[in-house]
Amino acid sequence: MEFRYLGDSGLKISEITYGNWLTHGSQIENEQAQRCVRKALDLGISTFDTADVYANTKAETVLGEALKGERRESLEIFTKVYWPTGPAGHNDCGLSRKHIMESIDGSLRRLQTDYVDLYQAHRYDAETPLEETMQAFADVVRAGKALYIGVSEWTADQIRAGHALAKDLGVRLVSSQPQYSMLWRVIEDEVVPTCEELGLSQIVWSPMAQGVLSGKYKPGQQPAEGTRAAHSEVGGSMGDFMQDDILAAVQKLVPIAADAGLSMPSLAIAWVLQNDNVTAALVGASRPEQLEENVKAVGVRLDPEIMRRVDEALGDVVQRDPAQTAARAPKERPC
Repeated sequence: MEFRYLGDSGLKISEITYGNWLTHGSQIENEQAQRCVRKALDLGISTFDTADVYANTKAETVLGEALKGERRESLEIFTKVYWPTGPAGHNDCGLSRKHIMESIDGSLRRLQTDYVDLYQAHRYDAETPLEETMQAFADVVRAGKALYIGVSEWTADQIRAGHALAKDLGVRLVSSQPQYSMLWRVIEDEVVPTCEELGLSQIVWSPMAQGVLSGKYKPGQQPAEGTRAAHSEVGGSMGDFMQDDILAAVQKLVPIAADAGLSMPSLAIAWVLQNDNVTAALVGASRPEQLEENVKAVGVRLDPEIMRRVDEALGDVVQRDPAQTAARAPKERPC
């Protein structure tokens, strides 16, 4: 495993970060989830990312159990706040002071830890003054419940405003967690340059475009039983990529991966790690052996010709519009 600094902070995290968005507490059984975490640790992954909303808090509980007994100082544990949890009452979501202060305590209890290394705003809250949100995050840091703060799926302007307030409050806003892959590059024109200027870096989710860049989904064919796309609940989130023109373009990557000496998943992960502003690629797993393939991307440097061929193969199916971040953001609280 190799490690990179998170933003301009002194915190190092593993290039491959284990995330449990679609698995723990929902898609796979707890025993299998724990085996995946054990495999991640065995492979040198030290950074684990979750959120209170995943499986309505169950994912945090499963991760806390799986990491119990590990040396806390050797781990980096991240979680997030924004989306509804519990019964989704009128204050059970958003980035109000009330929800943040209550949510961090619940997350720490479920994760069985005294602090998280990174506490992230899971989306921007258009209904709460940003000053209130950042003051609450600063107080969480000062209370020792989080060491650093970050954001997820914020626009460049939102990041700039949040960074300025955090700096005034004496705390470190060090990271952005956006979707990023060969197929989804909407952060490149605005978010990445802003973060480079301000000293934040990216922890990117869905580097394999929710599995599409594995090449296992073929144009004109139904997803195989047992795959993510065939899952009754999970598959619906893959609509951006499960289109025949995209699937056909992805098949053109197969010989490119072979020429690079990589599997398709390893090529996809290695590709996002070529971006100097990307600190880590978030990967999930429903089987331990998937992680063994993922970590083969560690330390890989793709030569310019491979990068050029990837761009040529995908052509105009790549989404680059930076307005997509704002367009997909919640306009009001979801509770």
